[in-house]
Amino acid sequence: MEQFYQVLAWVGVFLYWLIIAGVTMRVVFQRRIVGVSLAWLMIIYIIPIGGVFAYLLFGELNLGKKRAERARDMFHPFAEWFQRLNDCPSHQPQLMSQNARPISDLCENRLGVPGLTGNTLSLQDSPQQILHSIIEDIQQAKKSVHLEFYIWHPGGLADAVGVALIQAAKRGVSVRLLLDSAGSLRFFRSHWPKLMRQAGVQITEALAVSPLRMFLRRLDLRQHRKIIVIDNTIAYTGSMNLVDPAFFKTKADVGQWVDVMVRLTGPTVPLLNCIQAWDWEVETGQRFLPELPVCSIDVSPDTMDTVQVIPSGPGMPDEIIHQVLLLSIYQAQESVVITTPYFVPSEHLQHALKGAAERGLSVHIVVPDKNDSTMVEWASRSFFGELLQAGVKIHRFHGGLLHTKSVVIDNTHCLIGTVNLDMRSLWLNFEVTLAVDNLEFTQQLSWLQQEYIKNSTSLDNNEWTRRPMLNKLGERFFYMFSPLL
Repeated sequence: MEQFYQVLAWVGVFLYWLIIAGVTMRVVFQRRIVGVSLAWLMIIYIIPIGGVFAYLLFGELNLGKKRAERARDMFHPFAEWFQRLNDCPSHQPQLMSQNARPISDLCENRLGVPGLTGNTLSLQDSPQQILHSIIEDIQQAKKSVHLEFYIWHPGGLADAVGVALIQAAKRGVSVRLLLDSAGSLRFFRSHWPKLMRQAGVQITEALAVSPLRMFLRRLDLRQHRKIIVIDNTIAYTGSMNLVDPAFFKTKADVGQWVDVMVRLTGPTVPLLNCIQAWDWEVETGQRFLPELPVCSIDVSPDTMDTVQVIPSGPGMPDEIIHQVLLLSIYQAQESVVITTPYFVPSEHLQHALKGAAERGLSVHIVVPDKNDSTMVEWASRSFFGELLQAGVKIHRFHGGLLHTKSVVIDNTHCLIGTVNLDMRSLWLNFEVTLAVDNLEFTQQLSWLQQEYIKNSTSLDNNEWTRRPMLNKLGERFFYMFSPLL
């Protein structure tokens, strides 16, 4: 009997070794950033069995068989829709500025999405202003209201938006609402879905979280876009979820969330509507391609401000927003100012920021003083030392959880949208960013960034190097997992 158990033990060891070897080979042969592979190998070898289980759940970008098949079938008709934007008079690549043209070329070649001019943009930086503006536009809707958010959290003015949607649906407006399953868990457990569906609002739960699906799709893949399109003529996008900050995460001890949204009119609006239609079809199989923009505009060189829409996520070109971000930083001549709630940069982004500061540019990064993610906060600190030594200025914002995701280059053009500067946003989630070549809008955003800096504490390199050794050890520990955050 003893011999039997001994053989059984050896068989168990062999099978475990076989599993570890198989998963190791799978990690190594996946084409990805080296740091990500090393982080996964560390988890697999440090945490027996659990590391393998974690990799099978979260280690690969698996959209799920049904969604992946839909995305493949959808590609051609949506690509044709994007291609027809090239015939719009607002697409004038020969008149684009030297800032906009390289980004537009990159996005057109990789995504098939051209940059468009003739838009009006309004920067909204107060939650009250944003939510009241959304409510007023919904109340004026005649045909359709399409919304897509990571988080809808009931309470305050978010409930007033819900009421406006119900009233719109009752007067015959087509209302479609797409919400991420994990991010909007409180919403789906509330009375709101039932009320809305009874009024005629179509609600879809994106990337539903279920233990039964854990081996069929990566569970931490999230729909992180924030888009509202009204009558195919007005659109909103930016960093703000559909929440009233006075009622959202009030016990997290980070203060109210600080966000911005961009209100747009013009030919870019149908393009954002098309992205929302893409996400809706991936989840439901229902196709609602919007009408193409009406592009009768003044195309004189003096009015050639460009807006480039850049969507990313499964089914779209890898790391396209990351490429645009790097391109923007390398093109910078005077300054780079970044605001982000979660700062866990890739190696390439870290080098680009250091290089910009070392060649004499003014580089500023503004992050929250307190973060709602402990792991991200500690991992983020691990990058500060190198950046400070290179001359990058780092500011820790005290006015709440700074959630604005913005990049201003040379005070002349900018990036603004839903993307955090971490691996999850840049490589994994469904995101959208606007590259805006509009001087007036960019200067408004730059002014707002300076207001954030005034309400921040700037890190001093000498003081930072003297922080407690225990803090340094904690930062190095979480740094090892930064490629997975």
